Amino acid sequence: MAKFRRKKGKEGVSINTASLPDIVFMLLFFFMVSTTMRETEVQVQVKVPEATEVKKLEKKSLVSYIYVGRPVAHVAMMYGTEPLIQLNDKLVNEEGIPYESVQDFVLFEREKLPEIDKKKMIMSLRIDENIPMGKVDDVKQALRRARALIINYSARKEYRKQGRQR
Repeated sequence: MAKFRRKKGKEGVSINTASLPDIVFMLLFFFMVSTTMRETEVQVQVKVPEATEVKKLEKKSLVSYIYVGRPVAHVAMMYGTEPLIQLNDKLVNEEGIPYESVQDFVLFEREKLPEIDKKKMIMSLRIDENIPMGKVDDVKQALRRARALIINYSARKEYRKQGRQR
């Protein structure tokens, strides 16, 4: 039987870890710079309707959001339970048609964009499925007056079980 002898004095090759902290901090810095935090707090309840044909937006930097829905609990104490319009992060509490607020909002959002993209600005409507169509029509008329003609309606993809259709 052959004897296997271990060679003494030879160790495995060690890996130099001197640059490991640099790599970790570089990755940490990258993720801190590239991550964006949520810009707006939604103050209205929005359950978007289902749709069969859903398409994702290409360039989200051109999108401004308009939410229409009933206020959440802590906001309802101040404004009541009637449907409200939220323009990015600002609630609109006007009686009747909110033309001026929406027009000011569109102008402000358009000014933030570069000159090339101003005509490509997209207004995304996130509307609760139980809101009366009259309120939606008011918002659409206000957008039309503000010359914001590219409108996106947010929806969630329709869920269908196999073998069962709605």
